Amino acid sequence: MRIKIISVGKLKEKYLTAGIAEYVKRLSRFGQVEIVELADEKTPDKASEKENAQILSKEGDRILAKLTDRDFVFSMAIEGKLISSEELSTSLEQAMQQASTLVFIVGGSLGLDPRVKKRANALISFGRITLPHQLMRLVLTEQIYRAFMIREGSPYHK
Repeated sequence: MRIKIISVGKLKEKYLTAGIAEYVKRLSRFGQVEIVELADEKTPDKASEKENAQILSKEGDRILAKLTDRDFVFSMAIEGKLISSEELSTSLEQAMQQASTLVFIVGGSLGLDPRVKKRANALISFGRITLPHQLMRLVLTEQIYRAFMIREGSPYHK
């Protein structure tokens, strides 16, 4: 099993990097884990809708270039399906029956290009609040680990 987390933007905060590294280490017992950081586009203050669309398109090109037709793709989107940790675990179980690589995508500060959302097998949300995309990466990594632990029947989830 391969788990790939694709995110737009570089992590700068050491506490986030350390937290993600810890969960990646824990996840490695379930399969190969790959973190792919893609460059984000600079967004001018008070950018127009057209400028924002162009930024999303460029970031979308970078994301789509990292996907294969065989990947099962979960895109993080605030308008996605609101799911619990248990539901994520069930979704991962079902996805693993269809693909050998599970891909999770976290967009940049503007979100995700519509083409990336369309390519996704599932749009999921961890809540209606807006989290900085860097913090979302840590939350996502922990939730992926939690989902595998639920699947295993581990007391970690309690």
